[in-house]
Amino acid sequence: MRSIFRAATSGVVAPTRIVWLPGAYHGAQDFLNAGFPEAVQLRRLAVDLSFVDLQLRYLGDDAVVHELRAELVLPARNMGVSVWLAGISLGGFIALDYAATFSGELAGICLLAPYLGNRVLTTEIAAAPGLDSWEPGELAKADAERRIWHYVKTRAGDAPPLYLGFGQDDRFSAAHELLAAALPPAAVAVVAGGHEWRTWTSLWENFLDLHFT
Repeated sequence: MRSIFRAATSGVVAPTRIVWLPGAYHGAQDFLNAGFPEAVQLRRLAVDLSFVDLQLRYLGDDAVVHELRAELVLPARNMGVSVWLAGISLGGFIALDYAATFSGELAGICLLAPYLGNRVLTTEIAAAPGLDSWEPGELAKADAERRIWHYVKTRAGDAPPLYLGFGQDDRFSAAHELLAAALPPAAVAVVAGGHEWRTWTSLWENFLDLHFT
């Protein structure tokens, strides 16, 4: 699994690492182009960053969760590093699926404008009186969409913190609002903008200020 690593301090392993997963048709280089490492450097944070390339072969393949674990999360944890998993759009979906599968291994989850399932499913959830009353039915191994919502519904109080950020004009905002309703208000940020890097960069800075400064 190809990734680009940016250390907070050259030659030093920071106590925290954020592993970033891009959306479909985006890659690790896009995070660099958007200035994600510079936002950490400007704040002088002891946070290392890994930016992952999600190739098209990963789309719809839950093996990506196990590859992430083996190649990026566990090696960092074995060095005593606290790992946050973060994702944008499809990357957010994969990050949430990782949390549903290996929740106890993460220090936290950061989701920016995540894809949260097909419209049929999100309409079904929206039609329920609330997420607590929604029943996912039998969870098939391959049904990651229902699995992530079941995870959101059943997250315990000791679950890793989850941050959600999205633009008010994002095309997935209706689904984002469903997820936001299940989170503490302080865990949700909504800014002007759509499904685009300018919006995500603003949310990234908000996330860093909230959790690390």
